Amino acid sequence: MSIGPVELVLIKFPHNRFTGEVASELRRLVESGTIRVIDILFVRKDQQGELEVLEINDLDNPGYALFDPIVSDVSGLLSQDDIRYLSAALENDSSAGLMVFENTWATRFVEAVAKLGGEVVLNERIPRAVVQQALSEEEVGAEI
Repeated sequence: MSIGPVELVLIKFPHNRFTGEVASELRRLVESGTIRVIDILFVRKDQQGELEVLEINDLDNPGYALFDPIVSDVSGLLSQDDIRYLSAALENDSSAGLMVFENTWATRFVEAVAKLGGEVVLNERIPRAVVQQALSEEEVGAEI
């Protein structure tokens, strides 16, 4: 079985405002075949810094329903050490979603590269802020 590039993403929400509203967009990405969610969990840090980790099946029924069947085969790929390391950067009174996902859109491309003996030499995501800054500088330069 071929697998596309796999990524880990940590998305934080200040003041524990994560309500699951992003679930519909995540569902669209899964249903369109753009990504496959491999593992997902939620972390809450209270005002005293106490950490609570919630797996999908730990969510209450309405919360669980938002993510079912988006995540039908959660693998438990994220370890307790991963969770502690990644959540250390969270401020008190915040929450986060941790997700490991496969870029299924790239699976055929990966297969074609492998078939020819190719290998990935560099794969790095450029932060959105860096791209936006470069584009705004380009626009200013074009105006001059």
